[in-house]
Amino acid sequence: METFKLDDSTIAHVAKLIQLAILSGTDVVDHLRMIRLTSDDDDTLYLDATYAKNSEKNIQTMLTEIDRMTEATKHG
Repeated sequence: METFKLDDSTIAHVAKLIQLAILSGTDVVDHLRMIRLTSDDDDTLYLDATYAKNSEKNIQTMLTEIDRMTEATKHG
């Protein structure tokens, strides 16, 4: 059976998804299910480049929306 290890950037992404789930009140499992990984010859799992690009854009959009909702709650 082949074994793999996670690249540091993959681990950082998982941590970011956990933080995002806490901030947004969403289910972290849903976020984790969307992760797409690739492997090199060194048996390391990396974020798929397309997934990483799209995910970062989606995370920024969600964080902006969280900020907007927080501001609206403060002033509303």
